[in-house]
Amino acid sequence: MNRFRVFAIVALVIGGLLTYFVWTTQANPESSYRFKLGLDLAGGTELVYKADMSQTDQSQRNDALSALQGVIERRVNLFGVAEPLVQTDQASAFSGSSEDHLIVDLPGVTDIKAAIAALGETPTLDFKLATTTTVGTTTQVVYIPTGLTGRYLSSAALQFGSGATSGLSAPQVLLNFNSDGAKLFEQITSQNVGQTLAIFLDGQPISAPVIQEAIPGGQAVINGHFTATEARDLVRNLNFGALPVPISLDSSSAVGPTLGSAAITAGVMAGLIGFAIIALFMIAWYRLPGFVAVVALAEYVAFMLAVIKIIPITLTASGIAGLIISVGMAVDANVLIFERTKEELHEGKTPREAVHIGFARAWTAIRDGHLTMIISGVILFWLGTSIVQGFALVFVLGVLASFISAVSLSRIFLLALVPETRSGAWKFLLGSGIRKI
Repeated sequence: MNRFRVFAIVALVIGGLLTYFVWTTQANPESSYRFKLGLDLAGGTELVYKADMSQTDQSQRNDALSALQGVIERRVNLFGVAEPLVQTDQASAFSGSSEDHLIVDLPGVTDIKAAIAALGETPTLDFKLATTTTVGTTTQVVYIPTGLTGRYLSSAALQFGSGATSGLSAPQVLLNFNSDGAKLFEQITSQNVGQTLAIFLDGQPISAPVIQEAIPGGQAVINGHFTATEARDLVRNLNFGALPVPISLDSSSAVGPTLGSAAITAGVMAGLIGFAIIALFMIAWYRLPGFVAVVALAEYVAFMLAVIKIIPITLTASGIAGLIISVGMAVDANVLIFERTKEELHEGKTPREAVHIGFARAWTAIRDGHLTMIISGVILFWLGTSIVQGFALVFVLGVLASFISAVSLSRIFLLALVPETRSGAWKFLLGSGIRKI
C-alpha cells in the first residue's frame, strides 16, 4: 500500500502543477501559452478561394495545391495575423466537393478588403548578399538586396551530384536565369566570391548558399546539404514562387468577436455544469470510488488543457465539444471498473483483491471501447472538413488521456486508500447506490 500512496501523492502533485500552469499562463496576457483560439471563438475573417486546376496535369495537382497553400501561408504571415490557419479542400468523392478550394482563416482580422488585397499580391523572390555589421558589442547579419529577383528566374530543377565528402549522389538545385538575369548573376558572383547569397521567398530565407566562384551562362547550382525531400520542396517553392495556379475568391465571411466570446462562455459553462453533474452522480452512487474517479477526472482535464496549450492546438467550438465528450468516455471507463469491483466485493473478495480483479476484468472492455473511438476519430480527421478535424483532434487526444486516467490514476488512488478488510465505515464507503456491500 505504501508504494501506491507514494504514486498517488506524486500524481496529485503533478496534477496540481498542471492546474497551476494552466491557470497562470491563461491569466498572463503576455504568456505564449495562452489558449490559441480559432476563428469561431476569436472572431475574424474567413476567405475561401477556388483553385483553377484546368491547366494543371492530374499528376501535378497535389503538388500545385500544396505549393499554393505554402505561398498563401507565407503571405498570411507577412500580413501579421496571429494564429492564421490555411487549409486545402481537395476535390474528391469522399469530401463531396467537385472543386479544389483553399480556406484561409484570419482570427482577429475584421477588414475583409485589406485581407483580400494582401493575399492577392504576387509573392516576391529575391537574392540578397549576407554581410555582418557590428552594433555595439554584438555582431548582426544583414542582407543586402542585389537587384536579382524572381522575375529573372526561368526555372529551377532537381538534380543529383557527388557529395563533397562521401562521393555519394547528393541532391542539388539547379537555377536557370533568363538573359538579363544571367548577366546580373555573373556580375554578382564575380564580385562576391566567398560570400553568402541568400534566397528569400516572400521575405523569408529559404536557402543560403555560398558563392564558390564567378558563374557565367545563367545557371547556378545550390549545394545546401539537402535531403531529397528538402531539395524537392525548394525547387517547388522556386518554381511556384508566384501562385502556381490561378485562384478566385469564392466566398468571404466575418465572425464578430462578440459571437466568439458568447461561444467561449457557452462552451465553458457547458463543461463546468457537465463536470459538476458527473461529479455529484459518481460520488452519490459510488461513494469513495466515485470520489476517486472525480479526482482522476480533474487531473485528466488539467492534463488535457495543458496539452492543448503546449502543442499548441487551435481551440474551436467543435474542439471544446470534443473535449467535453471525451470526459464522458473517461467516466464510462470508471463505471465499468467500479461495477466489476462491486461484483467481486459481493462475492466476498477483500477490498484490495476486488480492486485488482475489477480492473483486470474491465480492461478488455475499456481497451476495445477506446480503440473504436480512436479509429472513429482518426477517420473523421482524415476525411472531415476543418470544423470536423478540430473536433476529431481534441477528441482523439482526449480519449487517449481518458484511457490513462481510468486505467492508471483511478487504480493508483483506490489502491492507496482501500484497506485489506472491509468493516465499519468501509462497508458504506465501498458500497453502491443505497446498498452496503
